Amino acid sequence: MENIGTLEYVLDKYSKIWSWKVTGDRAVGMISRLVPEAWYGENVNEVIIPDSTESVKQLKLIMDRYPLEILSKSIWQRKIVKTYAPKPTLPPVKHKLKRAKTGEQFRGKLLNFQKEGLDFLLKSSGNALLADEMGLGKTVQTLSYVSTEKQTFPVLVIAPLVTLNNWEREIEKFLKKKSRNGRIIETESPSVTIIRTGKSQELPKTDIYIINYELLFKRYNDLAKLGIKTIVCDEVHNLRSKTTQKYKSVKKLAALSSISYRIGLSGTPIYNRGSEIWPIIDILKPGLLGSFKEFCEYFCYVNEKGKAIVLENKRASLRNELQKHVMLRRKKSDVLKELKDKVRYKEVIAADTDFYIEELNKIWKKLEEEQKGADTEFSKSASYNRAIQSERQIAGLAKLPHVINFVKNIMEIEESVVVFCHHKIIHKLLNESLQEFSPVTIIGGQSDTLRQDQIDKFQKGESKLMIAGIRAGNVGINLTRAKYVIFAELDWSPAIHRQAEDRLHRIGQKNTVFAYYLIGSGTLDDHVANILVDKSYEIDAIMDESTENYENKDKAELILAQIQDKIRAK
Repeated sequence: MENIGTLEYVLDKYSKIWSWKVTGDRAVGMISRLVPEAWYGENVNEVIIPDSTESVKQLKLIMDRYPLEILSKSIWQRKIVKTYAPKPTLPPVKHKLKRAKTGEQFRGKLLNFQKEGLDFLLKSSGNALLADEMGLGKTVQTLSYVSTEKQTFPVLVIAPLVTLNNWEREIEKFLKKKSRNGRIIETESPSVTIIRTGKSQELPKTDIYIINYELLFKRYNDLAKLGIKTIVCDEVHNLRSKTTQKYKSVKKLAALSSISYRIGLSGTPIYNRGSEIWPIIDILKPGLLGSFKEFCEYFCYVNEKGKAIVLENKRASLRNELQKHVMLRRKKSDVLKELKDKVRYKEVIAADTDFYIEELNKIWKKLEEEQKGADTEFSKSASYNRAIQSERQIAGLAKLPHVINFVKNIMEIEESVVVFCHHKIIHKLLNESLQEFSPVTIIGGQSDTLRQDQIDKFQKGESKLMIAGIRAGNVGINLTRAKYVIFAELDWSPAIHRQAEDRLHRIGQKNTVFAYYLIGSGTLDDHVANILVDKSYEIDAIMDESTENYENKDKAELILAQIQDKIRAK
């Protein structure tokens, strides 16, 4: 590839400090966006960059994709070695896993790392948290386990409502029927009952039962009579609060004498705070982290809102404790070498601040009146929450014209794009304003059939734009056709965003995935973005060894510079 410029280590004549000098039209264009501290040199198409660790990293990012002719090779090499020298960390817990062989009831093939996942489940006696990043096949690894381990049936799968049909399809695809005398019937799959009603009634004798979390409490008595041997909690982060009815119901079911195996699945078991891991482990391996009080006393501090936050100096030790006893966590970058990067970018866009402030004043005036008239604490809390939701919606409306322009610009560059939003009105307006692209859509309340039809159309390339509700479209779907995902609105939880990103960034994706977070300038978005970053640091430090915030700023800035370079070259 042809060099786009030169790189030289020089003594800047004005500042009298050693700096990096970059020359070349395209190179200077990129640097100007990526390094705010840069200043122009003496000549045209020449820029000076301060010599710092961050500057070296940003230069390296550019040079990985767009080569520069290095005029100071020995100094550059020394700087690279120093910048990327490994930092001392706690040694990670490494399980000695082999590639386990699946039982004869399993149909299909596992990838090598999935065979190791099966081995982990076997060695954990089926009481484990499979926390692989999303898109690595936790469902198929679990099905391989129940078809390999002895005495696992009947199985109860508890999952979000939108994934029930997917579980049924995967069971039919990967499992063979075993008759009562132990004979494998190649042409049949285990019998499945999907429980869709809360009305109490006797359930038929089947191999596998599938139910959503919300119905569990109502059907507990019926389920308790079935002699369930294995409980699988898909998207187990649904149990992250120990005060909810679904947590209490699963806890009670998991304690039944018939239960031998308890498996939790989630690429994001921690949504907001590290202490959310305790209720999950309390179900899968009771006592491992002590009582909640003991856990908090050792690992946490309580913030100003009364929430238990895992101490920064205890996050690595908590991760090691989980990995040692109950959790298998693999990142896509570790096991899928052919899978490209995922790059996040925070793009601040304009917003109609006059509209935003005018509507905000109405909201808070109404809140003030409701607070005065509220006769209970519950009423006060409810009115406050309504005000916050209303503010989130007007923040989305205030930036909507600029979101639409941003989507159109990306559509000109890329073939397939997914746009996530939160509010139904934003979803509706995006669909109306982007009709020229004939978008397909996912939103809460759709039938399973319509939802799958929209996904299939997108994956087949019949439509190149999908507009999805972030809570409706963040689990149970595969959108590897696209490599660009745009968040038109922000959620309070980093895990929601990661799940949405990983609808694209999963097995089958052959491109780098670019995630754009559109922040409305001067709106609530600024505050939400800061909260997301703080939460991400805590989650990453517990789940993984790195602490990468949700922006991944350096790489993402480079991607936007590349896009601008591509547009300019047309």
